[in-house]
Amino acid sequence: MAEIVPFPRPPRRHQNDPEPLWRQMLGDQLRRRRHEREETLTETADRAGVSPQYLSEVERGLKEPSSEMIAAISGALETNLIDLTSAVADELRMAAVPAPALALTGAFSLAA
Repeated sequence: MAEIVPFPRPPRRHQNDPEPLWRQMLGDQLRRRRHEREETLTETADRAGVSPQYLSEVERGLKEPSSEMIAAISGALETNLIDLTSAVADELRMAAVPAPALALTGAFSLAA
């Protein structure tokens, strides 16, 4: 018989925790992608045409960047807006959906 193995998930927020903000999740995603490329803030910021300080504030969720700034930064990271926004939306969805509801949406896989 097959065993059900859950996919790893980020930690769930508790019922009284505030919902994560888009800008915080976007910043986390941008930082993760920059680190995957093993780039410094300055390298990515230079290609995006923004200051390293601004990029740092975006990554820390302190700035609400315009769509033009998001496009410039994502281009500097060699990704596109649809991939970036989809990844952020997926993380927001995982943070917002209670764990029991995920079992009903196919969030588990079967291992043989």
